Amino acid sequence: MKLAEVVADGFGRIQEVVHEAVEGLSVEQLAARPAPGANTIAWLVWHLARVQDDHIADLMGTEQIWTAQGWLDRFALPFPAADIGYGHRPEDVDVVRVDSADLLTGYYDAVHEATTAWAADLDEAALDRIVDDAWDPPVTLGVRLVSVLSDDLQHAGQAAYLRGLVLRDT
Repeated sequence: MKLAEVVADGFGRIQEVVHEAVEGLSVEQLAARPAPGANTIAWLVWHLARVQDDHIADLMGTEQIWTAQGWLDRFALPFPAADIGYGHRPEDVDVVRVDSADLLTGYYDAVHEATTAWAADLDEAALDRIVDDAWDPPVTLGVRLVSVLSDDLQHAGQAAYLRGLVLRDT
């Protein structure tokens, strides 16, 4: 298996879980919280897509899908364009409301498509390239990819778990 195939498989798994977590849910279900202050499915999926978009666009040296394809306007959230959800408080989570699951999956799918198209040209030598020297040790492309995959899979799993709770209560 080639590196590009491994990366595509990893991000493909995130895409599958994202779709399974949100499809068929109502606006209210996407915004439901299992407990006061907890994250919602809508916020979790928006956040994981924003993290992937932000980090992969940085690796590609391109504008984020969020702004380049007009998702910022479609979501119409009151956050700065660069906001990806880090440090959000419960009040911020409340603001991430969508009018359908299709908005969430549409944005994630656009980010996924850009990610896998870029990853198709990756080879093993690229993994050692330093992409962020603000850390000690500096972050390599390989470490950044694992970080994004790990963070996104965790949030996708949280959204899937929350879906189970939401559907159990209906």
